[in-house]
Formats: sequence, structure tokens, C-alpha cells
Amino acid sequence: MSKDIVQIFDTTLRDGEQVPGCKLDTTQKLVIAERLELLGVDVIEAGFPVSSPGDFKSVQEIAKLVKNATVCGLTRAVKKDIEVAAEALKFAKRPRIHTGIGTSESHIKFKFNSNKDAIIERAVEAVSYAKSFVEDVEFYAEDAGRTDNEFLARVCEAVIKAGATVLNIPDTTGYCLPDEYGAKIKYLYENVKGIDRAILSCHCHNDLGLATANSIAGVINGARQIECTINGIGERAGNTALEEVVMILRQHPTLGLDTNINSKLLNDTSRMVSQKMGMMVQPNKAIVGANAFAHSSGIHQDGVIKNRETYEIIDPLDVGVDESSIVLTARSGRAALAYRAKIVGYELTKKQLDIVYEEFLKYADKKKEIVDEDIHEIIETSNINIESVA
Repeated sequence: MSKDIVQIFDTTLRDGEQVPGCKLDTTQKLVIAERLELLGVDVIEAGFPVSSPGDFKSVQEIAKLVKNATVCGLTRAVKKDIEVAAEALKFAKRPRIHTGIGTSESHIKFKFNSNKDAIIERAVEAVSYAKSFVEDVEFYAEDAGRTDNEFLARVCEAVIKAGATVLNIPDTTGYCLPDEYGAKIKYLYENVKGIDRAILSCHCHNDLGLATANSIAGVINGARQIECTINGIGERAGNTALEEVVMILRQHPTLGLDTNINSKLLNDTSRMVSQKMGMMVQPNKAIVGANAFAHSSGIHQDGVIKNRETYEIIDPLDVGVDESSIVLTARSGRAALAYRAKIVGYELTKKQLDIVYEEFLKYADKKKEIVDEDIHEIIETSNINIESVA
């Protein structure tokens, strides 16, 4: 079965860097941009050029460096923003200007003190002006998640006529439920004239922990681009996690969707971004967390030792992790102890294992985790004949 390709738009260097304390210099951004291209992302949002001279320089240097991916610069629906972005992107082989404006009642009334017709006019003007510099123009309807679908469709139709090639439908506040967000994408896909000339894009935030679910709901209903970040970093509670959507699509082939991402580089890329941004990845983080392939429960350990697929739906090698981890704790069983003992050089008989296991439990009740060095000590204090242990 042929698969539709969902483009991966990585905004680690723009939305991800908005996290307090995650400021990167140009050199660090170039290293990450090079890795993102190697990873296989389709679009790299390199920054917000008008925001500072440093961001302008970073976008410019990334535009020079990147050979295959599209390089994107963010703007507001402001002519000066667009001019600066175009200048920063002039060396890019595949430049994209990402411009837009808020479309929800809240944004129109309180942020812009405006009205719907005026918002559409500003959106069209921004896209038309961006189009005079580059062919590839993405429009974002900020707070689309809380925007009335009928008005959102009017905006999308107008900006497609003005030349927009991608329509970003952000759940800016992370408010939508997956069914609601999926229905919004479906509505646009079925009701916007000229939608065949543009790509619908999901940009979801994680305020309620639904960013990944909403993005998947979006592509199931017709979107063909997901905007995401490495490790899900981003404003407030973060963005859709790149590694999560990539592996969800890959592990569910019946969806008929896939990406161009080299998943074997996910773990290493996660660590690189974590280190350079000073943002620790939570241990229980899906796909790339330290515990993603670690097992401490005796029942789980026994199953994984017998057949990895009993408790793992992803082969660790597929995401760049060498192997599953059997972590010895007070909840571990004999199978796990025997497995780890064998790794460090002890082939225990059933009788020996029973004796060693009783000693192991005494240690495990005092320590959070039993490491390899402890196993040697446990066996020595178990009063079994060391010479009879291979």
C-alpha cells in the first residue's frame, strides 16, 4: 500500500527556543540545523528575523548552510517583518516566509481591536507582499483552535487566492480536543475553495497534554504537514513532539501515512538538543526518555526477556537505542536477576538462583536500583560456591 508523506516542519530553533533559558547562539543553531537536515525534516523554521539582529544572523547563516530542507522565517502580518525575513532568507535554496495574524474572536477584539473583514484584508496583504519575495508562503491563523470554522474557512480561501501555499491551523492555546481539532481540519479540507492548491498544517500546543493527539487527528483528516519540535520543547507546556508523531505514523501503517524522518537518529538528536538547550528530557518521555525502553517490574522483565514484543511496541534500534534495559529493583523477579547475572559473568543454576535471589531482595529493599557491581557483592555474600558459578 502506497503511503502519503506527511511533511515534518521543525520549529525547535524558533518556537522551541522561546522557552525561558533556552537561548542559543548562531553556532549552536547551525549545529542543530545541520542535524535536523540529516534527520530528514522537510522544513526548518530557523527563527523570527525581525525580532533581533542575532535571530536575523542565525536565519541568514542557516539559509546558507542547509542544502535540501526548506528554510523558513517567521513574521507578523507587517511589511517590515516580511522585508527583513526575505533579506535573511535570500541565500536559501528553498526559502519560505511564514506570515499570519490572529483569527479568533479573542484576538480580533482584544489583541487587534479590529473586525473580521479588516483581519482578512490584513492577511491577504501580508501573503501578497510575502509572495512578491518568495514562491513558498505559509499563512498562520493564530488561535485557529478557538476560531469559528466558517470564518476560518473564509480566511483560508482568501489567502490561497493571494498565493499561500501552506495553511497553518494552530491550536495556539492547546485547548482543542482531538475530535474537535480533527473535525476542524476536515471542515477546511471539504469547504475551502482552492484547498487543492495548498497544504493544511497542524501546529499544536501541549497545554492540556493533547498536542500529539491533535496533530495525529489533523493528518488523519487531511493535513499533510505537522509543525513540531525535538523533545516537544516550546512555549508554556511545549509543542507537538517530533519523535512522537513520527513513530505513531510508523507504528500504525494502516493509517497510510509516513514521514521522511530517519528514525534511527531520534535518540541521538534528542540528546543533542537537550544538551545544547540545557533542557533535561523527563525520564518517562515517550520514545526518547531514559525509561522509554527500561523495565523494572518482574512480570514485564520476564516477558521482555522471553520476547521483546510482549511489552515493547517499538524496536529500540529503530529510534537509535542500542537495547532494552532490564533495571533491577525490589519489584524484579528471578528471571531478571538471572539475566543480568549472566551478563556480568554468572551462569546460575536454579538452586543457586533461589539462594542469590533471597540475598538480592535484602539489597533491593535498601537501594532504589541494583547495579552490576552490586550483583558481584550479592553473589559473594550468598554463600554459594563461587567456583561452581561459571
